Amino acid sequence: MIEIRDLVKCFGEKRALDGLSLTVREGVAFGLLGRNGAGKTTTIRILMNIFREDAGAVLIDGVPAHKEPKRIGYLPEERGLYPKRTILEQMVYLAKLKGVDPKRVDGVVRDKLAEMDATEYTDSKLDTLSKGNQQKIQLAVALLGDPSIVILDEPFSGLDPINAQILKDAVRRQVDLGKTVIFSSHQMAQVEEFCDDIVIIDRGRAVLEGNLAQIKRSYPRDRLLITAEGEAPALEAALGALPYVKEAVPKGGGFVVTLADERQRTALLRALDEKGVPLDGFSVVEPSLEQIFIEKAGEPDPEAEAPEAAAGGKKRRGLFGRRAKP
Repeated sequence: MIEIRDLVKCFGEKRALDGLSLTVREGVAFGLLGRNGAGKTTTIRILMNIFREDAGAVLIDGVPAHKEPKRIGYLPEERGLYPKRTILEQMVYLAKLKGVDPKRVDGVVRDKLAEMDATEYTDSKLDTLSKGNQQKIQLAVALLGDPSIVILDEPFSGLDPINAQILKDAVRRQVDLGKTVIFSSHQMAQVEEFCDDIVIIDRGRAVLEGNLAQIKRSYPRDRLLITAEGEAPALEAALGALPYVKEAVPKGGGFVVTLADERQRTALLRALDEKGVPLDGFSVVEPSLEQIFIEKAGEPDPEAEAPEAAAGGKKRRGLFGRRAKP
C-alpha cells in the first residue's frame, strides 16, 4: 500500500504540492488525475525518489519510500530509450540495471517482447519503429525486473486500436498478478475502463479520492435511460403525462428522463407498466468520469490564467448544469 501524507513540494515560490494526502491500495489500478500543472508529475517523481519532498511523507508498505526503495516500473510520457541501438541490446542492458540475473536476462527480455507481440523487432533500432511499436517496447522495458508498482504516464496516447489492445491486455495482466498500477492520464475513458480507485488533484491538493464506482453512486440518481424500441411515441406520451417527470430528452430508441426526486424511480416504472408500454431498458444514468473531473477540477487556476480570461470567465458549473459547490 502507498500512503502519501500531507506532502509539500516547492520550486522557488511555486508550491507544486500543498499538503497532498492520498492512499493507493495494493493490487489495484489507480487513476492519478489532474489538470496540467496540478502536481501529478511532482508526485510521481517523489514516489520514485527522483527528488525529495519538502514536508510530509511517502510510505510504501509502512516504510518511507526513500529508505527502502521498491521496484517501480515507469512508462514516461516522454519516451527515453536509445533511438540508434537495437531493441535487444538496450533491453538487456536495462534489465541488468534492474537487477535481473545475468544468466536469465536474455530469456526475460525475449519473454517481455513476446508478451507485447514485438518479437520481430528484437534486432531493429528503435527509430525504425512506428510510435505504437515504440510504445510497446517502452512498456516491455517498464516491466523488466518484475516491479511491484507500475506507473504509466499517458500509456495509450496516439496508439492505433490493435496496439492499444495489446497494451491494455498487458496492463490487465499486471493487475491480475496483484501489482499496483498507477495511471496518470488525460484520457478519461481509458482511466474509467481500467481503474478501481481514483484521485483528482487540483493545485497540489486532493479534491476527490476513492473508489470510482462508489463516487459515481454518490451523485443524485434522478436521471434514467428508458428505452422502448419501436414504441417511442407511446413512451413519450406516457412520460409526458407524469407530473414528476421534469424532462425527457430523446436518445436512441428511448429517452433520458430527469425526475423531480430520485425516489420516484419505482413509481415511474410501475406507471409505465400500468400504461402498457413495453420497455427494453430501464437504468440509472451515472455521471462519466469526465463530467466528474470537470466539476472537481474544471475551474482555471488564477495564477495560470491570462488576466483578460480571468476577468471575463464564467462561473464554475457542476454536473448537468448545476452550480458546483465551493
